[in-house]
Amino acid sequence: MIEWSEQHELIRQTFRRFVEAEIKPNLRELEHGDTPPYAILRKLMATFGIDQVARARFERQIAREKEGEAGPGERAAGPEAADSAAMQLIPVIELCRYCPGMVTALGVSVGLTAAAIMSRGTLRQKERWALPLLTLETIGAWAITEPGSGSDAFGGMKSTARRDGDGGYVLNGSKTFITNGPYADTIVFICKLDEGNEPRERKVLTFVLDKDLPGLTRSRPMLKMGLHSSPTGELFLEDVRVGRERLLGETEDVPARAGAKQTFSQERAGVPAMALGIVSQCLELSVDYARTRVQFGRPIGEFQLIQLKLARMEVARMNLQNLIFRQIEMAGAGKRMTLAEASAAKLYAAQTAMDVALEAVQLFGGNGYMAEFQVEQLCRDAKVLQIYAGTDEIQVSQIARSLLRG
Repeated sequence: MIEWSEQHELIRQTFRRFVEAEIKPNLRELEHGDTPPYAILRKLMATFGIDQVARARFERQIAREKEGEAGPGERAAGPEAADSAAMQLIPVIELCRYCPGMVTALGVSVGLTAAAIMSRGTLRQKERWALPLLTLETIGAWAITEPGSGSDAFGGMKSTARRDGDGGYVLNGSKTFITNGPYADTIVFICKLDEGNEPRERKVLTFVLDKDLPGLTRSRPMLKMGLHSSPTGELFLEDVRVGRERLLGETEDVPARAGAKQTFSQERAGVPAMALGIVSQCLELSVDYARTRVQFGRPIGEFQLIQLKLARMEVARMNLQNLIFRQIEMAGAGKRMTLAEASAAKLYAAQTAMDVALEAVQLFGGNGYMAEFQVEQLCRDAKVLQIYAGTDEIQVSQIARSLLRG
Protein backbone atom coordinates (compact mmCIF):
# COMPACT_ATOMS: atom_id res chain seq x y z
CA MET A 1 0.00 0.00 0.00
CA ILE A 2 1.50 3.33 -1.07
CA GLU A 3 -1.45 5.70 -0.75
CA TRP A 4 -4.96 6.06 0.59
CA SER A 5 -7.67 4.83 -1.75
CA GLU A 6 -10.46 7.06 -3.03
CA GLN A 7 -12.84 5.34 -0.59
CA HIS A 8 -10.44 5.99 2.29
CA GLU A 9 -10.25 9.68 1.37
CA LEU A 10 -14.04 9.97 1.32
CA ILE A 11 -14.26 8.39 4.76
CA ARG A 12 -11.49 10.66 6.04
CA GLN A 13 -13.35 13.74 4.83
CA THR A 14 -16.57 12.53 6.43
CA PHE A 15 -14.88 11.99 9.78
CA ARG A 16 -13.12 15.32 9.49
CA ARG A 17 -16.42 17.12 9.01
CA PHE A 18 -17.80 15.41 12.11
CA VAL A 19 -14.74 16.37 14.16
CA GLU A 20 -14.86 19.97 13.01
CA ALA A 21 -18.60 20.20 13.69
CA GLU A 22 -18.85 18.32 17.00
CA ILE A 23 -15.44 18.45 18.67
CA LYS A 24 -13.67 21.61 17.50
CA PRO A 25 -16.41 23.95 18.87
CA ASN A 26 -16.35 22.12 22.22
CA LEU A 27 -12.60 21.81 22.50
CA ARG A 28 -12.17 24.47 25.16
CA GLU A 29 -14.80 22.88 27.40
CA LEU A 30 -13.30 19.42 26.85
CA GLU A 31 -9.80 20.72 27.57
CA HIS A 32 -10.43 23.15 30.42
CA GLY A 33 -13.94 22.39 31.68
CA ASP A 34 -15.55 19.45 33.42
CA THR A 35 -17.14 17.86 30.36
CA PRO A 36 -16.40 14.12 29.99
CA PRO A 37 -15.94 13.00 26.36
CA TYR A 38 -18.39 10.09 26.35
CA ALA A 39 -21.50 11.84 24.96
CA ILE A 40 -19.60 13.02 21.89
CA LEU A 41 -17.95 9.62 21.46
CA ARG A 42 -21.30 7.86 21.61
CA LYS A 43 -22.65 10.29 19.02
CA LEU A 44 -19.65 9.54 16.79
CA MET A 45 -20.23 5.80 17.07
CA ALA A 46 -23.94 6.15 16.33
CA THR A 47 -23.40 8.58 13.44
CA PHE A 48 -21.06 6.22 11.61
CA GLY A 49 -22.71 2.97 12.69
CA ILE A 50 -19.60 1.87 14.56
CA ASP A 51 -21.70 0.58 17.46
CA GLN A 52 -23.86 -1.51 15.14
CA VAL A 53 -20.82 -2.95 13.37
CA ALA A 54 -19.37 -3.88 16.76
CA ARG A 55 -22.66 -5.50 17.79
CA ALA A 56 -22.86 -7.56 14.59
CA ARG A 57 -19.23 -8.69 14.91
CA PHE A 58 -19.79 -9.66 18.54
CA GLU A 59 -22.92 -11.66 17.73
CA ARG A 60 -21.15 -13.54 14.93
CA GLN A 61 -18.25 -14.44 17.20
CA ILE A 62 -20.50 -15.59 20.04
CA ALA A 63 -22.52 -17.70 17.60
CA ARG A 64 -19.34 -19.37 16.33
CA GLU A 65 -18.11 -20.06 19.84
CA LYS A 66 -21.45 -21.57 20.83
CA GLU A 67 -21.19 -23.88 17.85
CA GLY A 68 -17.72 -24.92 18.96
CA GLU A 69 -15.88 -23.16 16.16
CA ALA A 70 -12.64 -21.23 16.43
CA GLY A 71 -12.58 -18.41 18.95
CA PRO A 72 -11.05 -14.96 18.71
CA GLY A 73 -7.49 -16.18 18.20
CA GLU A 74 -7.88 -16.58 14.45
CA ARG A 75 -7.33 -13.51 12.26
CA ALA A 76 -9.02 -12.79 8.96
CA ALA A 77 -6.87 -11.91 5.94
CA GLY A 78 -7.33 -10.37 2.53
CA PRO A 79 -8.54 -7.03 1.15
CA GLU A 80 -11.52 -6.88 3.52
CA ALA A 81 -9.24 -7.26 6.55
CA ALA A 82 -6.98 -4.50 5.22
CA ASP A 83 -9.96 -2.22 4.60
CA SER A 84 -11.27 -2.97 8.10
CA ALA A 85 -7.90 -1.97 9.59
CA ALA A 86 -7.90 1.25 7.56
CA MET A 87 -11.43 2.08 8.73
CA GLN A 88 -10.30 1.70 12.34
CA LEU A 89 -7.17 3.84 11.89
CA ILE A 90 -8.66 6.75 9.94
CA PRO A 91 -10.94 7.91 12.82
CA VAL A 92 -7.96 7.75 15.21
CA ILE A 93 -5.89 9.96 12.92
CA GLU A 94 -8.68 12.47 12.43
CA LEU A 95 -9.63 12.64 16.11
CA CYS A 96 -5.99 13.21 17.07
CA ARG A 97 -5.79 16.28 14.88
CA TYR A 98 -7.89 18.03 17.53
CA CYS A 99 -8.43 15.83 20.56
CA PRO A 100 -5.99 12.94 21.17
CA GLY A 101 -7.46 12.43 24.64
CA MET A 102 -10.75 11.26 23.16
CA VAL A 103 -8.92 8.48 21.32
CA THR A 104 -7.38 7.32 24.59
CA ALA A 105 -10.73 7.33 26.39
CA LEU A 106 -12.40 5.45 23.53
CA GLY A 107 -9.55 3.02 22.93
CA VAL A 108 -9.23 1.94 26.55
CA SER A 109 -12.96 1.25 26.77
CA VAL A 110 -13.85 -0.43 23.47
CA GLY A 111 -10.29 -1.62 22.90
CA LEU A 112 -8.22 -2.67 25.91
CA THR A 113 -10.99 -3.42 28.41
CA ALA A 114 -13.32 -5.19 26.01
CA ALA A 115 -10.43 -6.98 24.29
CA ALA A 116 -9.21 -8.45 27.58
CA ILE A 117 -12.66 -9.95 28.20
CA MET A 118 -13.14 -11.11 24.62
CA SER A 119 -9.74 -12.78 24.40
CA ARG A 120 -9.60 -14.52 27.80
CA GLY A 121 -13.11 -14.50 29.23
CA THR A 122 -15.61 -17.33 29.26
CA LEU A 123 -18.63 -17.23 27.00
CA ARG A 124 -20.76 -16.21 29.98
CA GLN A 125 -18.40 -13.34 30.84
CA LYS A 126 -18.34 -12.08 27.27
CA GLU A 127 -22.11 -12.02 27.09
CA ARG A 128 -22.35 -10.27 30.45
CA TRP A 129 -19.76 -7.51 30.05
CA ALA A 130 -18.21 -7.25 26.58
CA LEU A 131 -21.00 -6.09 24.28
CA PRO A 132 -21.94 -2.91 26.25
CA LEU A 133 -18.24 -2.01 26.28
CA LEU A 134 -17.83 -2.57 22.55
CA THR A 135 -20.78 -0.29 21.79
CA LEU A 136 -19.77 2.27 24.46
CA GLU A 137 -23.06 1.80 26.27
CA THR A 138 -20.83 1.29 29.29
CA ILE A 139 -17.39 2.76 29.96
CA GLY A 140 -14.43 0.49 30.64
CA ALA A 141 -11.12 0.83 32.47
CA TRP A 142 -8.06 -1.44 32.36
CA ALA A 143 -6.33 -1.24 35.73
CA ILE A 144 -2.74 -2.43 36.02
CA THR A 145 -0.55 0.55 37.08
CA GLU A 146 0.04 1.16 40.80
CA PRO A 147 1.52 4.13 42.67
CA GLY A 148 4.80 2.36 43.42
CA SER A 149 5.17 0.14 40.39
CA GLY A 150 5.60 2.45 37.39
CA SER A 151 7.32 0.61 34.56
CA ASP A 152 7.77 -2.51 36.72
CA ALA A 153 4.07 -3.26 36.43
CA PHE A 154 4.22 -6.90 37.52
CA GLY A 155 7.28 -6.93 39.76
CA GLY A 156 6.10 -3.95 41.78
CA MET A 157 2.46 -4.96 41.94
CA LYS A 158 1.06 -4.97 45.49
CA SER A 159 -2.68 -5.37 44.84
CA THR A 160 -3.79 -8.78 46.05
CA ALA A 161 -6.49 -11.39 45.84
CA ARG A 162 -6.96 -13.83 48.72
CA ARG A 163 -9.11 -16.91 48.39
CA ASP A 164 -12.29 -16.65 50.42
CA GLY A 165 -13.87 -19.57 52.22
CA ASP A 166 -16.89 -19.71 49.92
CA GLY A 167 -14.82 -20.18 46.76
CA GLY A 168 -14.60 -16.47 46.03
CA TYR A 169 -11.88 -13.90 46.59
CA VAL A 170 -11.18 -10.79 48.65
CA LEU A 171 -9.42 -8.01 46.72
CA ASN A 172 -7.29 -5.23 48.18
CA GLY A 173 -5.03 -2.59 46.67
CA SER A 174 -4.93 0.62 44.69
CA LYS A 175 -4.35 1.62 41.08
CA THR A 176 -3.32 4.95 39.59
CA PHE A 177 -3.19 6.68 36.19
CA ILE A 178 -6.26 4.68 35.17
CA THR A 179 -7.87 6.01 31.99
CA ASN A 180 -11.65 6.33 32.44
CA GLY A 181 -11.20 5.39 36.10
CA PRO A 182 -13.46 8.13 37.51
CA TYR A 183 -16.37 7.19 35.23
CA ALA A 184 -15.85 3.50 34.42
CA ASP A 185 -18.80 1.13 34.73
CA THR A 186 -16.66 -2.00 34.17
CA ILE A 187 -13.08 -2.41 35.37
CA VAL A 188 -10.59 -5.10 34.39
CA PHE A 189 -8.53 -5.32 37.58
CA ILE A 190 -5.13 -7.05 37.59
CA CYS A 191 -3.62 -8.23 40.88
CA LYS A 192 -1.61 -11.05 42.47
CA LEU A 193 -2.83 -14.14 44.31
CA ASP A 194 -1.59 -13.93 47.89
CA GLU A 195 -0.88 -17.45 49.17
CA GLY A 196 1.64 -16.31 51.76
CA ASN A 197 4.50 -16.49 49.26
CA GLU A 198 6.91 -13.78 48.12
CA PRO A 199 5.17 -11.05 46.06
CA ARG A 200 7.36 -11.58 42.99
CA GLU A 201 6.53 -15.28 42.98
CA ARG A 202 2.78 -14.81 43.08
CA LYS A 203 0.44 -15.76 40.27
CA VAL A 204 -1.18 -12.86 38.41
CA LEU A 205 -4.98 -12.92 38.24
CA THR A 206 -7.49 -10.71 36.44
CA PHE A 207 -10.99 -9.83 37.67
CA VAL A 208 -13.91 -8.01 36.08
CA LEU A 209 -15.44 -5.51 38.51
CA ASP A 210 -18.53 -3.31 38.44
CA LYS A 211 -18.37 0.26 39.70
CA ASP A 212 -20.84 -0.24 42.55
CA LEU A 213 -19.12 -3.15 44.32
CA PRO A 214 -18.87 -2.52 48.10
CA GLY A 215 -15.35 -1.50 49.06
CA LEU A 216 -14.48 -0.05 45.63
CA THR A 217 -13.95 3.73 45.55
CA ARG A 218 -12.60 6.06 42.90
CA SER A 219 -10.95 9.46 42.83
CA ARG A 220 -12.03 12.53 40.96
CA PRO A 221 -10.30 13.10 37.59
CA MET A 222 -6.64 13.87 38.15
CA LEU A 223 -5.06 17.11 36.95
CA LYS A 224 -2.42 16.43 34.34
CA MET A 225 -0.24 18.01 31.69
CA GLY A 226 -2.17 16.88 28.61
CA LEU A 227 -4.96 14.65 27.32
CA HIS A 228 -7.44 16.68 29.36
CA SER A 229 -10.34 15.15 27.44
CA SER A 230 -9.33 11.69 28.70
CA PRO A 231 -10.37 11.38 32.38
CA THR A 232 -7.68 9.72 34.49
CA GLY A 233 -8.09 8.61 38.09
CA GLU A 234 -7.22 6.35 40.98
CA LEU A 235 -8.99 3.20 42.20
CA PHE A 236 -9.03 1.96 45.78
CA LEU A 237 -10.14 -1.52 46.85
CA GLU A 238 -10.66 -2.42 50.48
CA ASP A 239 -11.88 -5.95 51.17
CA VAL A 240 -13.86 -6.16 47.94
CA ARG A 241 -15.53 -9.57 47.89
CA VAL A 242 -16.09 -11.17 44.50
CA GLY A 243 -17.24 -14.57 43.32
CA ARG A 244 -15.38 -16.84 40.94
CA GLU A 245 -17.62 -15.68 38.10
CA ARG A 246 -15.64 -12.42 38.09
CA LEU A 247 -12.27 -14.16 37.71
CA LEU A 248 -11.42 -13.74 34.04
CA GLY A 249 -11.68 -17.15 32.42
CA GLU A 250 -13.16 -18.43 35.71
CA THR A 251 -9.88 -20.22 36.38
CA GLU A 252 -6.60 -19.28 37.99
CA ASP A 253 -4.74 -20.91 35.12
CA VAL A 254 -5.48 -18.22 32.53
CA PRO A 255 -2.06 -16.70 31.58
CA ALA A 256 -2.72 -13.18 32.79
CA ARG A 257 0.86 -11.99 32.18
CA ALA A 258 0.74 -13.08 28.55
CA GLY A 259 -2.66 -11.45 28.18
CA ALA A 260 -1.34 -8.18 29.60
CA LYS A 261 1.62 -8.27 27.23
CA GLN A 262 -0.75 -8.77 24.31
CA THR A 263 -2.69 -5.75 25.54
CA PHE A 264 0.53 -3.71 25.75
CA SER A 265 1.33 -4.72 22.17
CA GLN A 266 -2.12 -3.63 21.02
CA GLU A 267 -1.84 -0.32 22.87
CA ARG A 268 1.63 0.40 21.49
CA ALA A 269 0.62 -0.45 17.92
CA GLY A 270 -2.06 2.25 18.13
CA VAL A 271 0.40 5.06 18.87
CA PRO A 272 1.60 5.66 15.25
CA ALA A 273 -1.95 6.59 14.17
CA MET A 274 -2.25 9.00 17.10
CA ALA A 275 1.15 10.49 16.27
CA LEU A 276 0.20 10.89 12.61
CA GLY A 277 -2.87 12.91 13.57
CA ILE A 278 -0.84 15.19 15.84
CA VAL A 279 1.97 15.64 13.30
CA SER A 280 -0.41 16.27 10.39
CA GLN A 281 -2.23 19.00 12.31
CA CYS A 282 1.00 20.60 13.54
CA LEU A 283 2.29 20.67 9.97
CA GLU A 284 -0.92 22.12 8.55
CA LEU A 285 -1.06 24.83 11.22
CA SER A 286 2.63 25.62 10.76
CA VAL A 287 2.42 25.93 6.98
CA ASP A 288 -0.54 28.28 7.26
CA TYR A 289 1.22 30.35 9.93
CA ALA A 290 4.46 30.52 7.88
CA ARG A 291 2.49 31.89 4.93
CA THR A 292 0.65 34.58 6.89
CA ARG A 293 2.98 35.61 9.71
CA VAL A 294 5.09 38.59 8.61
CA GLN A 295 8.40 39.49 10.27
CA PHE A 296 11.05 41.90 8.98
CA GLY A 297 8.72 42.76 6.14
CA ARG A 298 8.42 39.19 4.79
CA PRO A 299 6.31 36.07 5.47
CA ILE A 300 8.41 33.90 7.77
CA GLY A 301 8.01 31.00 5.33
CA GLU A 302 10.57 32.75 3.12
CA PHE A 303 13.28 32.26 5.75
CA GLN A 304 15.41 29.17 5.27
CA LEU A 305 15.36 28.06 8.90
CA ILE A 306 11.55 28.06 8.88
CA GLN A 307 11.61 26.09 5.64
CA LEU A 308 13.90 23.54 7.29
CA LYS A 309 11.40 23.08 10.12
CA LEU A 310 8.54 22.58 7.68
CA ALA A 311 10.53 20.13 5.57
CA ARG A 312 11.41 18.01 8.61
CA MET A 313 7.76 17.98 9.69
CA GLU A 314 6.75 16.70 6.25
CA VAL A 315 9.40 13.96 6.35
CA ALA A 316 8.07 12.92 9.76
CA ARG A 317 4.49 12.88 8.44
CA MET A 318 5.52 10.70 5.48
CA ASN A 319 7.36 8.23 7.70
CA LEU A 320 4.44 7.90 10.10
CA GLN A 321 2.01 7.48 7.21
CA ASN A 322 4.18 4.68 5.83
CA LEU A 323 4.09 2.99 9.23
CA ILE A 324 0.29 3.13 9.08
CA PHE A 325 0.31 1.70 5.56
CA ARG A 326 2.46 -1.18 6.79
CA GLN A 327 -0.01 -1.92 9.60
CA ILE A 328 -2.83 -2.02 7.07
CA GLU A 329 -0.86 -4.36 4.79
CA MET A 330 -0.08 -6.64 7.75
CA ALA A 331 -3.79 -6.83 8.58
CA GLY A 332 -4.45 -7.81 4.98
CA ALA A 333 -1.92 -10.61 5.36
CA GLY A 334 -3.55 -11.80 8.58
CA LYS A 335 -0.57 -10.75 10.69
CA ARG A 336 -0.09 -8.51 13.72
CA MET A 337 2.99 -6.80 15.10
CA THR A 338 5.10 -8.67 17.61
CA LEU A 339 5.64 -6.94 20.94
CA ALA A 340 9.12 -5.84 19.81
CA GLU A 341 7.77 -4.47 16.52
CA ALA A 342 4.99 -2.62 18.30
CA SER A 343 7.56 -1.23 20.74
CA ALA A 344 9.74 0.00 17.85
CA ALA A 345 6.75 1.63 16.14
CA LYS A 346 5.68 3.31 19.39
CA LEU A 347 9.20 4.52 20.18
CA TYR A 348 9.64 6.17 16.80
CA ALA A 349 6.11 7.55 16.58
CA ALA A 350 6.11 9.02 20.10
CA GLN A 351 9.48 10.71 19.71
CA THR A 352 8.52 12.02 16.28
CA ALA A 353 5.23 13.49 17.51
CA MET A 354 7.00 15.23 20.38
CA ASP A 355 9.78 16.59 18.13
CA VAL A 356 7.31 17.96 15.57
CA ALA A 357 5.03 19.48 18.21
CA LEU A 358 7.95 21.25 19.88
CA GLU A 359 9.13 22.59 16.52
CA ALA A 360 5.61 23.83 15.81
CA VAL A 361 5.57 25.74 19.10
CA GLN A 362 8.99 27.19 18.26
CA LEU A 363 7.83 28.21 14.79
CA PHE A 364 4.84 30.04 16.29
CA GLY A 365 7.14 31.80 18.75
CA GLY A 366 5.34 33.51 21.63
CA ASN A 367 1.99 32.64 20.09
CA GLY A 368 2.90 28.97 20.24
CA TYR A 369 3.10 29.20 24.02
CA MET A 370 -0.44 30.54 24.27
CA ALA A 371 -3.48 28.29 24.72
CA GLU A 372 -5.33 30.23 22.01
CA PHE A 373 -3.08 28.57 19.43
CA GLN A 374 -3.66 24.84 19.10
CA VAL A 375 0.00 23.84 18.85
CA GLU A 376 0.28 24.47 22.59
CA GLN A 377 -2.34 21.80 23.29
CA LEU A 378 -0.92 19.33 20.74
CA CYS A 379 2.53 19.68 22.32
CA ARG A 380 1.14 18.87 25.76
CA ASP A 381 -0.83 15.94 24.37
CA ALA A 382 2.11 14.52 22.41
CA LYS A 383 4.29 14.13 25.49
CA VAL A 384 2.24 11.31 27.00
CA LEU A 385 2.92 9.13 23.95
CA GLN A 386 6.46 8.79 25.31
CA ILE A 387 5.15 7.65 28.70
CA TYR A 388 1.99 5.56 28.62
CA ALA A 389 1.89 1.93 27.45
CA GLY A 390 5.53 1.85 28.53
CA THR A 391 8.04 4.72 28.54
CA ASP A 392 10.56 5.26 25.74
CA GLU A 393 13.14 3.59 27.94
CA ILE A 394 10.98 0.45 28.27
CA GLN A 395 10.52 0.33 24.49
CA VAL A 396 14.29 0.50 23.99
CA SER A 397 14.76 -2.36 26.45
CA GLN A 398 12.07 -4.47 24.75
CA ILE A 399 13.55 -3.94 21.28
CA ALA A 400 17.11 -4.66 22.43
CA ARG A 401 16.14 -7.85 24.30
CA SER A 402 14.37 -9.11 21.21
CA LEU A 403 17.44 -8.44 19.07
CA LEU A 404 19.78 -10.13 21.54
CA ARG A 405 17.58 -13.23 21.75
CA GLY A 406 17.98 -13.60 17.99
